[in-house]
Order: sequence, then C-alpha cells, then structure tokens
Amino acid sequence: MKLLVLLLAGAGILSGAVATSIGVRAASGQTQSQQPVFPSAEANTRKEGPGAAQEGAADLVLKNGNIYTANPDQPRVQAVAINGEWIVATGTDYDTLHWIGPNTRVIDLKGQFAMPGFNDAHTHLASGGQAKLEVNLEGAASLADFQQRIRDRLKDYKPGQWITGRGWDHTLWPDKKFPTREDLDAVSKDFPMIFGRVDGHVAVANSAALKAAGITKKTADPPSGHIERDAKTGEPTGMLEEDSAMQLVWSKVPPFSAEQLRRAIELALEEVARNGVTSVQDNSVGEGPENGNFGWANFGVYKQLQSEGVLTARITEWLPFGAPLEQLEKWRDAAGEPNLWVNVGALKGFFDGSLGSRTAAMLAPYSDDPSTSGILRLDPAKTKQLAIERDKAGFQIAFHAIGDRANRLALDVFAAVQKANGARDRRERIEHAQVVAALDFERFRQLGVIASMQPSHETTDMRWAEERIGADRARGAYAWHSMLQNKVRLAFGTDYPVEPINPMRGLYACVTRELPEGGPKGGWEPQEKITIEECIAAYTRGSAYAEFQEDRKGQIINGKLADIVVLSSDVTKAAPAEILGTQAMMTIVGGRVVYEKK
Repeated sequence: MKLLVLLLAGAGILSGAVATSIGVRAASGQTQSQQPVFPSAEANTRKEGPGAAQEGAADLVLKNGNIYTANPDQPRVQAVAINGEWIVATGTDYDTLHWIGPNTRVIDLKGQFAMPGFNDAHTHLASGGQAKLEVNLEGAASLADFQQRIRDRLKDYKPGQWITGRGWDHTLWPDKKFPTREDLDAVSKDFPMIFGRVDGHVAVANSAALKAAGITKKTADPPSGHIERDAKTGEPTGMLEEDSAMQLVWSKVPPFSAEQLRRAIELALEEVARNGVTSVQDNSVGEGPENGNFGWANFGVYKQLQSEGVLTARITEWLPFGAPLEQLEKWRDAAGEPNLWVNVGALKGFFDGSLGSRTAAMLAPYSDDPSTSGILRLDPAKTKQLAIERDKAGFQIAFHAIGDRANRLALDVFAAVQKANGARDRRERIEHAQVVAALDFERFRQLGVIASMQPSHETTDMRWAEERIGADRARGAYAWHSMLQNKVRLAFGTDYPVEPINPMRGLYACVTRELPEGGPKGGWEPQEKITIEECIAAYTRGSAYAEFQEDRKGQIINGKLADIVVLSSDVTKAAPAEILGTQAMMTIVGGRVVYEKK
C-alpha cells in the first residue's frame, strides 16, 4: 500500500526498481508469447462471502426475473445463483431453490429484465473523471455559451492559476468554426487556459497559455502535429492539432495531486456503475511517448481500489505502443499476476486523429476542405519495425485508426507482423475503424483483426460526416453490418468521455442509425444497421473476446463471472425510443451489488 501511495505522489512514470518491487510476476510457466492464465471458476467458487460457511448455499440468488443469458442453448432464465464471483446455477426459481441457505441474499427482480453486464471496449476513465474536476464544455451550443461557461468558473481560480477543461464541439455551433485565443482572451487574460475538443485531438489555448509554452509565429510545427496560424499575420490562432502540438501547452499545466487523481477516477467509476457497465478496457496510462507522463499513477489508483475491495468495475489497462520495449516489459511485470479485476492489456498506438477536427488520415482530401487529407501520426515503416518487435515480446497491439488511409496502413502493419512472426492468437485490434475503404473489409477478415468500434459515434457524427467525406466514402463509414458480413469480429464501446458511457445510446444507434430525436427516416446509411442481439453480443462477449476473456465474461452461464445488469426495460423487445430511455436499475460485479437505483 505504501508503494502505491508513493507511486501516486510521484511523477507518473515508474522507475524499473520501483516497478519491480510492486509485484514482479511469479514464475508460473507463462512465457512472454503466451496469453495470461486467469483464475478459474472452480478455483474461486468457495473463497469468501456470507454464504461460504454454508455448504451448498449461494451467496446471492436473483429470482423472478426476465434474464437474457446470451446463451443460444438457454436464451432466457428466471433465476441465477451466485457463489463468490461466479455463477453456479441458472434456470427457474425452483431450479435455484436448493441454493438458498440461511445466509443467502435473495433479490426478487419482480419480472425485470437482466442481461450480462456491458463491457466497454474503449474508454479513457482518468480523462473522464478529471473532466469532472475541470470546466465542463460538453454540449456548449455556441461560442457564447462556451465563453460563458468558462467565465462562470473564474471565481473558482486564483489569479495566474491554470484553467483547463474539455468537451467543446464546434460542429454544434451556428458557424461551425474553431474557437481562437482571442475568444478566450475576451473572457480573461489573467489566467493561462487550454480547453480540449470533445474528441481529444485538438485544443484551444489563450495568449497567456501560448506565452507560457513559448509558442510564437516563429515556432515550427512539431512532428505529427499542427499549430494553426492566422493566414494574414502568421500568428498562432490558439488552435493546436494533435498530441505533439497540444503537449507544448499541456506540459506546462501542473499535474493533478494524488488525491485529485483518486477522486477523479472514483467519479468516473460511479458513472460506469450507474450505466450498467461491469468491465472497461481503458487508456489512462498514456497516449504516446511524446506525452512525457504516461500516467502510470492512474494504474496505481486502480490497484489501490482493488486492494481496498472497493473497485466497482473490472479494468484492462492499455499501455502506450511508442514507449520503449524495456519500459513496456517493466510495466507488464509491475502489474503482477493476471487477476480478475485489474490487468494490463494491449499496446495502443495512434495512426491519425479525428474526423470532426479533420485530422483523421484519408486516402483523398476532405470533401469540405480539399486543402487537407488529415494528419498521419505514425511513420508506417518505423511502426512496422516496432510492431514486429513488440508482437515478438508477446504484446497484443491495437491502433487508433479513423480515416480510410489510417485503417489501410494499420492493416499493412498487422500483415507485416504476421509474416515476420508467424501464426499465433494475437487478437490485433483497430480502434474506431470509422471510415474503411471497400477493399479493406475483406482484409480485416483475412488478417483476423478485431474492429473495436463505438456505435454512438455514428449517432453524433452523422450530422456532418457526409459533408466531411462525401457520399461515396460515407458508405464505408461506421459500417457494422459490412464488418459482420465479412465475418469480422466486433467489440463495442463508447470512447468515454468523448461519448457518454451510457451503452443505450450505442444500442439505439445499432438498430436505427438515427439521431436521438429521430430521423432521418429509415436511418443514415441504413444498410449498416444490425440487430439488437448482434449489438449486445458485440458489447458483451465480443468485447470480452477482444481482451482474451470470452471464457469468463459476456454470458450468464454456469462457471462464468457474475457480472450482471438489471435494466428498466427489455431492450431486446423494446421500441427504439424506449431503448434510448432505458436505465440501469442495478449493477452487479462479481456477485456484489455496486449500484442500485433508488
């Protein structure tokens, strides 16, 4: 525990000595090229809990429910019995009656719908929580609204203190233009300020922040980044595109304290539980070596919460692809033996930016701005070398790729890896896979690459996506049905906090491809709709497969983890509008109720 506290108070990057001391993986016959071996249901059924002393009794029984199991052999059951973290019986109320002992907790669902807990395959938990401690700009309807929200928070800061925040989206504003430093200077010149767009790929800074970072008209663009400049004067406008440019300013912002880091993550986890999400695959450790602070302290918070027995979601944490291999292996060792709650997973690299900020790398110029085809953040040749090296060391690899060029290059890298290192169960992933050229769907299948996608992005982006990329490319955008047609495995998530973590928005998008308020009639690019059952599968067992855990997550079956959500309506039979309004009534993780709606 003392080591974790020291870790949280530190600079965020763990030295090799400290990393090793936290818990080097014990010798277990596991080589680097083998996937983690997790504890089995048989080994954990009778460990602890109020019913443990009563032989044959369950700790928890859910009865009188409408329970969707996602098991084709037994699609619906009425009751579930749980010992420790594991499901030990399913069936009718009568079938589970003998599991009820004097210390068993029995929950009468009163006919409510329950299903496997959602597994969000793509989150940024720490960012989502930290945003709750900063200026919230989500949903700002205009530049004036954006400015007023900042103005309203000035009283909370001391003169000279940095003011930060996130969530603005200029595509919601009447003129759809990026804000500038002058717009922020009009609010105040007494505080250095920087505010990230909702997608996290661009940010706007005021004059004081640019001065603190030493950014002038003479400052050159950093590699894979762009400092926007006034066309007449050459002066920076305040807009910074992609991480290497944004970090020129973000690196000057004082880091969060250990207490703030923990509070931020606690707030994010509360939101996770409130929305019926029981597992998350998370990118809070870092987004690239240019960051300078990989945020390993965030992983320390997860481990601390786990050790205290108060963690409310299972977390698979990604590591930054671009970090030195030696550091990656130290982090992997520092994470300790694979367990059921907190582990390290894939290495994540960024091939491009976002469609909303026109930094996604496209094969051809943007339809609404022919001057750009986006920003490519990785050198393809160097990335192939790094990927081959990291794959050989046993790491799973995932690339952020939104534009059709970025997706093609990511597939090229995976092809090179497979050719160089031979066959094994890699489960390589492309995160987002938003715009894919027609020829490349088949390549996903041939290479066995998982499409880790976020359905709610389509609902948000459809307002402007076709204007950005044109009708032809739009047919390959957010193409879930095309992926399934080509037998590509899907893993669904939200990209929280880019989108709310509420999975109902994703389910609604899957079956309608319409705006939340309805329309266009029949949906945008309706040929890409998928069924509610297909969507649930991608959001549960598909996500579990993407983290090598499909044998223990994603279905309500004997011997699987008791991660279950109770919902206010049966989403498998509900009208689309009802899906959107569905709420989590209870969230159960490992047989423990972590959220209950009052």
